[in-house]
Amino acid sequence: MSMHLDQARAFDVHRATRASRVTLLVLLVVAVAVASAPWWAGRDAMRDFVQLAAYLVFAMMWNLLAGYGGMVSIGQQAYFGLGGYAMLVLANYCGVSPFIAVPLGALIAMAAAVPVSTIAFRLEGGYFAIGTWVIAEVFRLTFANISALGGGSGTSLTALHGIPRALRESLTLWLALAIVAAAVGLLYLFLRSKAGLALTAMRDNAVAASSQGVDVKRARLIVYLVSACGAALAGGLYFLGNLRISPDAAFSVNWTAFGIFIVLIGGLGTLEGPIAGALIFFVLNKFLSDYGTWYLIGLGALAIVVTLFFPQGLWGYVSQRLHLQLFPVGRRVVFRDAAAPGQPATSDIARTLDSHSTSAHRA
Repeated sequence: MSMHLDQARAFDVHRATRASRVTLLVLLVVAVAVASAPWWAGRDAMRDFVQLAAYLVFAMMWNLLAGYGGMVSIGQQAYFGLGGYAMLVLANYCGVSPFIAVPLGALIAMAAAVPVSTIAFRLEGGYFAIGTWVIAEVFRLTFANISALGGGSGTSLTALHGIPRALRESLTLWLALAIVAAAVGLLYLFLRSKAGLALTAMRDNAVAASSQGVDVKRARLIVYLVSACGAALAGGLYFLGNLRISPDAAFSVNWTAFGIFIVLIGGLGTLEGPIAGALIFFVLNKFLSDYGTWYLIGLGALAIVVTLFFPQGLWGYVSQRLHLQLFPVGRRVVFRDAAAPGQPATSDIARTLDSHSTSAHRA
């Protein structure tokens, strides 16, 4: 009996890794640096962070929908634009502070996603992808015909006129930081939960997941609504910093194209992938966008190269080669006595289980 107890105590189960602890520390330092940016950074740098935050949050939500939920959408710009317009209407016409209007607009977009989902979920696979694009175009044409919102030419966010520029830029930066932190933190906690495990099972095989008691319809609806809310947050944040909105800018399919590019470059079905992809895309967009058509050709060529030679994405490739996980969602079994006879080394066991966890959560 004592021998069995000793064997039972011979290993520990961990979630965190050394890399994840270092990552948490680095993220805290970065958050403090960004929060203090109004006192040391220029306006261009603060504006760049807000834009990067919008790209990142939108890509993370598309990754949640497609990479974890298995629902490939080409129409998430519908909620990006809806979040922007809801923010503008609340701020310009309802007297709500624009900074409070951003999360309120996201809730409005999420409410609008409920009836839209009843239409979209009638479609599967490629039909679902194209159907969501059509829905986004319906939103674009609808807002283009609302003269009170500027019609096709759009309108400006006038609610910020009474706020000093320095204060406005600081509040926008802090709101962007809060949205990014909330998106990363909540997604991480969700994927570590039983609901996250059920979501992964549903993505891999919906029929098998349903046979094991997973409510597939409910899980798909929750993921769709959360993704819509996150995309609307990104849209409200982007147009809060841009100070102007138009239907062609808000509901452009380029937003989903950029989100897909970010996720595929970084790594589909991982939390780290959209972060790495957003940083790569932002740098390319910042320094190469002036080249116009050649810039777009370069993005397409890069996407093709990564898809052919790194199908798991750049972060997925690095994670596989270095056995590195910055946001581990699985568990690791680590034997306390790695040198015990007949047992493999602790690092070998942890490495094997980590690789299994990574592949289980990769699309």
